[in-house]
Amino acid sequence: MYAPLLANRYLTSRIIPMIAATAVALCVALVIIVVSVMTGFLDMVRTSGKTLIGDVVATHDVTGISYYQEFIRAIEALPEAVAASPIIETFGLLQMPYGPGAGARQLETVQVWGIEPESLDRVANYRDKLYWRAPDAALAATLLPTDPRLDPAFDRLAQGMSLTNLSGEAGVVLGIEISAFNERQPDGSYQLETPVNDILPVFMPDTSGVTLTLVPVSDRGSLGGEKKRRFAVVNEFQSGVYQIDAQRVLAPLNIVQEMLRLDPAPIVSTTEFEANGRPKVIGESPARATTIVIRAAEGVTPQALAKAVREAYATLVDRLRNDPATATVAFTMPNQLSVMTWEERLADLIGPVEKERELMRTLFSIVYIVSAALVLAIFWAIVQEKTRDIGILRAVGASRAGILWIFLRYGLLIGLVGSIAGVALAWIIVARLNEIHGALGSPAPLWLRIIVCVAVAASVFMLVRGAMRASALRVVLWTFATLALSVIAIALVLHQGFMVWDPSVYYFSRIPSQLDWVTASTTMVGGILFSVVGAAIPAAYAADTDPVQSLRFE
Repeated sequence: MYAPLLANRYLTSRIIPMIAATAVALCVALVIIVVSVMTGFLDMVRTSGKTLIGDVVATHDVTGISYYQEFIRAIEALPEAVAASPIIETFGLLQMPYGPGAGARQLETVQVWGIEPESLDRVANYRDKLYWRAPDAALAATLLPTDPRLDPAFDRLAQGMSLTNLSGEAGVVLGIEISAFNERQPDGSYQLETPVNDILPVFMPDTSGVTLTLVPVSDRGSLGGEKKRRFAVVNEFQSGVYQIDAQRVLAPLNIVQEMLRLDPAPIVSTTEFEANGRPKVIGESPARATTIVIRAAEGVTPQALAKAVREAYATLVDRLRNDPATATVAFTMPNQLSVMTWEERLADLIGPVEKERELMRTLFSIVYIVSAALVLAIFWAIVQEKTRDIGILRAVGASRAGILWIFLRYGLLIGLVGSIAGVALAWIIVARLNEIHGALGSPAPLWLRIIVCVAVAASVFMLVRGAMRASALRVVLWTFATLALSVIAIALVLHQGFMVWDPSVYYFSRIPSQLDWVTASTTMVGGILFSVVGAAIPAAYAADTDPVQSLRFE
């Protein structure tokens, strides 16, 4: 019974064990805060990167996937899939309606996606990515009064879903960062910029439109003639990933097929000719798409869906090759497609962030060693101080194991108290990171400056009092306190606010503020274990104490 009683008494009767517990708490909180923020970044990247690609992506090269409509029907018949949508991916030049000089037109290199809006909406919630649409009540409550989306005149949802303007002209949807007229605000929203010498701000869907240039590529790799077409700008989209929003253009699938020569075309014989001398038409090459994005059914993993899609494609190719009407084209189709889950498709985006998180976790885990060293040093001092108590315990019959257990239990209690306090501190800070950041971005309030100045005055008074009483300890302590409070007071007076996290630079409008409970649990266990490890050497030293020598110590 004496082991728990003494351990609890040692913990609560002196200030020095609280110093050890505080050190453990700070180390634990540091690791949890850093890793939680990095985990939040990773989750944001995952969520944003998955935009518009669904759960599984099937792709082929620039020549496209023949009979993609039949492939989509086969996919949607699978119990593992909910919906699928065709896409054509290519690169092109976009001529903007503005330029550096009078009459000049700026060119942008863009990634072009030919899409079907309705099917893409079923797969990847395309509708929700359109920026110029009437906000719902929840979103409207968070917008600034000056946000253009609050004005019904800026609602272009219907045009974005049909990819046509009100006059029936074919249109494109631009990434929100492509246009120079969209100015990102600190809260992550966009305001329309007013060019020099203009009266009103420029809204891209109200401009004269853009010209898109594409170059078709044959199955042999040769380039065809460039194809240009003018489009109206019917909306803009925001994915949450800067690289996508600054480069991607969404255009009607059928028009992109025509421009890239991926639309249906006749197949002519090289040996048979019509009476007029023209090659005989022996079939038709079907329309093609380069990519199929697929949404998994509820409860189905992307890996299971990818496997089912591969099997569905193999079955489709076998059926088409055995059908005389489609065999000619089917035999030119590849036996396999590149079928990847969304995580595999985005490995180059997610991988570096995951590695950075693990690197930060490893580097900051070194603080475990720091906490163990602090516990060791403090416990060594306690053992030296309690030498006489240890000798008395040994003299009345306490075993070496009993003495060892007292200090191991002592270290366990300090690790437990410190780890719990560290988790609580980390939770408080992480949950309020955005509020803390907002406070840093504003000038210090007057009441806080007054409180700190009063604290400085009180510290100076205590310093003078300690000097008058000739107390060296009080003089040293209050000197340090006065210096620290003075620095804080000067900083608060000079502080006018600064942005550590600028959403217009880092793109995400808020700092991740969700605690990583898995990391919190493992860090808490690590803090406890390293506290026990730090206490082990002083505990063993105490257990080896000779009772006779200990009683002679004083």
